[in-house]
Amino acid sequence: MIDVMEPLQFEFFRRALFAATMVGGLTGLVGVFVVLRRMSYIGHGMSHSVFGGAVVGYVAGVNFYVAAGVWGFISAVLINQTTRRRQIGADAAIGIITTASFALGVALISRATHVTRNFDAALFGNLLGVSNSDLWIIAGVLLLTAAAVFFFYKQLLFLTFDSEVAPIYGVRAGWLDSLFALVLAATIIASIRIMGVTLIAASLVIPPVIARLLTDRFARMLVLSTVVGAAQGFVGMFLSYELDIASGASIVLLSAGLFVVTLLFVSLRQWLRTGRPGIATRQTTAAERQALFD
Repeated sequence: MIDVMEPLQFEFFRRALFAATMVGGLTGLVGVFVVLRRMSYIGHGMSHSVFGGAVVGYVAGVNFYVAAGVWGFISAVLINQTTRRRQIGADAAIGIITTASFALGVALISRATHVTRNFDAALFGNLLGVSNSDLWIIAGVLLLTAAAVFFFYKQLLFLTFDSEVAPIYGVRAGWLDSLFALVLAATIIASIRIMGVTLIAASLVIPPVIARLLTDRFARMLVLSTVVGAAQGFVGMFLSYELDIASGASIVLLSAGLFVVTLLFVSLRQWLRTGRPGIATRQTTAAERQALFD
């Protein structure tokens, strides 16, 4: 039996709990757009790119969030612009740009003799080392992201499902792509100290996939993915304390377990309804997409 009150007596655990819950909700919200755009690899790639920017910032004496933010935003914009060329797929663009950035960071660490900072926290996360300033930054990014989704909901929805047709209906695709790049970069930067480069991709992908298995409505998927991500961060922290394992790994393993349970549940429900195994999916029609703007 887990004693939920015992870890709450520690201030560092309370900060970590707030951070994990907010990061879970943030990555769950942004991850919906990432998954539906079929760019699931971008979370892994962008975290590597931001790591390179963090190292460059440290060597240049620039604040972590400023350096990583500028570097991450530029990387996201480059990826978006590269994928507009039909000859280059999104996965290839992500691989080229982000791995080059990560390699630059590794090269600087190995070359610069005055680099004494330990970058393990950026690579593997350090939830228990979260500061009050980190909490404020995460909260700010979460609020700004929620505001962006709220005010540009229909445009983002149209662009996500039909990026080629959206400009014909007046959607400013280039501007929205830049906004999404900024939101994605901010999400990665706010989360990297919590989940680390190695685990942040799972936080961006698993909650939206779970939500997609449970609903085919975009609005419901947004809400469900955000709630699932926040709940996984919250519960995962208590499991981490009880099992004495790394916090980030605990959250990701919980997410993976919940995905398996959800997949089995949906498959069983489909089998009971139709007599056939599998998961029923429904494609959004052109008429439904156009009705969003009527």
